[in-house]
Amino acid sequence: MPCLIRAIRSPAVATLLAAGLFFPATGDAESRSVAPGEDSLRLAIASAQPGDTLRLEPGWHGAAVVDRPLTIEGPADAFIDAGGKGSALVIQAPNVVVRGMTLTGSGIVEPDLDSGILLLKGGDDALVEGTHVISNLYGISVQGAQRARILDNDIANRNDLWENDRGNGINVWNSTGSRFEHNRIDGGRDGLYIHTAHGNVIHANRFTRLRFAVHYMYANKNDVTDNISVENTVGYALMYSEHLKIQRNISLNDRDHGLMFHSSHHSTLDHNLVRGTREKCTFIYTSSKNIIHHNRFEGCDIGIHFTGGSEKNVIHENAFINNHTQVKYSGMVHYEWSKEKRGNYWSDNPAFDLDGDGIADVAYRPNTLMDRVVWNYPLAKLLLASPIMETLRVAQGRFPSLSPGGVVDSWPLIAPPGDPVSIPAEAAFFVGSRS
Repeated sequence: MPCLIRAIRSPAVATLLAAGLFFPATGDAESRSVAPGEDSLRLAIASAQPGDTLRLEPGWHGAAVVDRPLTIEGPADAFIDAGGKGSALVIQAPNVVVRGMTLTGSGIVEPDLDSGILLLKGGDDALVEGTHVISNLYGISVQGAQRARILDNDIANRNDLWENDRGNGINVWNSTGSRFEHNRIDGGRDGLYIHTAHGNVIHANRFTRLRFAVHYMYANKNDVTDNISVENTVGYALMYSEHLKIQRNISLNDRDHGLMFHSSHHSTLDHNLVRGTREKCTFIYTSSKNIIHHNRFEGCDIGIHFTGGSEKNVIHENAFINNHTQVKYSGMVHYEWSKEKRGNYWSDNPAFDLDGDGIADVAYRPNTLMDRVVWNYPLAKLLLASPIMETLRVAQGRFPSLSPGGVVDSWPLIAPPGDPVSIPAEAAFFVGSRS
């Protein structure tokens, strides 16, 4: 008996016993139905054992807090409604599964992150799958929960508020090892906002009617792959982050920027498509040591606008197609955009390839003296057809040393590299329905 008492007093054993008291073994897990009602889900959770499954019947259910490992599922016409206050479902226990139902009616208190689903610290390894999260301030918020899986959800936030008062579709802070995949996010402020959260995957989501589709702040070593942004203000705003993989994403008809890279470094951007941005396909601001290759920048006012301080980037084998201005840079430094004697494709480059090696016979410079004059002095546009401007064109063509600082592609490609980026049918249809 004394030995048993000493064992119980051991901190490790005491912890295991406490866990057993609060979360008993799930060998006898049950599945039961939960009828509609203001308190029915809350009471069902209070009487459930860890590992139980609660199946919501169609109808209206009140908001609840999940404080033990449970599966809560139901059809789309089973509603969990916060009634305009707080969050519809708050998860603060590990291994919770939420599947299928509709979550709605959150409050609009931004500091409290009023959400359809609010995952708090301790809610590790949650799975939220196939839900309909509509008419909330925030859709799904992950705040300190680790290894969350947010998969195949429809999220439509409130758009009746001023843009700065709206919440994000998926809001992530301090989460590692989480996956956000195959979600459809429409309306609200940002589609997926991620802050100080490292080592996560954002894959194959669709974003519409937003400020930023994906908004990164201080989030390192994340993968952003195969997402689609359609007609948002900005497609992918990647800010103050490092070691990102930005691959195979699509931006269609976004307003200001398809890709915006701000103070971000040591990252790879490849095989992305940006098409039809009214301002800039890509904006690179004080970002260095990135590798940008095999992307397609097409039909934008500016293909890439980059600023001083964006040093030591490796840019090669991209396609710049039918942009009004292929590259904008008004500094004096010259940048070589090629790697291992392979540059980029420029649709406005009238070059020859006499030896048939796929590389143009002369270097390409996308910017001219006239570009720099117009960027620095916009009223100079009135003189574009004047003899002075024509003289500058002829002089720069005869004497390349007169070229301003900017991009030099010493090995421009004769044809776009690789296969064209394919646009999924659902995205093409969505663009067509908005036109």
